[in-house]
Amino acid sequence: MKLSDLAKRMIWTILIIGFVFIIGSVIYYRSLDFLPFFFGVSLGSVVSIVKVFLLDNTVNKALSMDKTGAGKYVSLQYFIRFFLTGVVLYIGAVVPDINLWGVAAGVIAFQLATYGIKFANK
Repeated sequence: MKLSDLAKRMIWTILIIGFVFIIGSVIYYRSLDFLPFFFGVSLGSVVSIVKVFLLDNTVNKALSMDKTGAGKYVSLQYFIRFFLTGVVLYIGAVVPDINLWGVAAGVIAFQLATYGIKFANK
């Protein structure tokens, strides 16, 4: 699968944001107590990167479809990405060794990357 340049930049931005969150948790905890947050940020960031892949694939496929089919396909893909986010947040809430706030930070990295790239292009 060939990724667009925009998707590659988003992935790098998500990785950088996740790394910043992890460094912040290491500074805050100053012990191995940062590990649940680290696992949460890692899980959330992986899901954000998967969402970038899914979104890039959705856009490429929808461009080759007719208007009605593309609309249905894009809506279904949106629901899949939304469901994936809900599943990972649920995992962060119920698994004791994964910090929910870390998962939320990793998931929010997708939106932060989107805004960061939007403003970098202006």
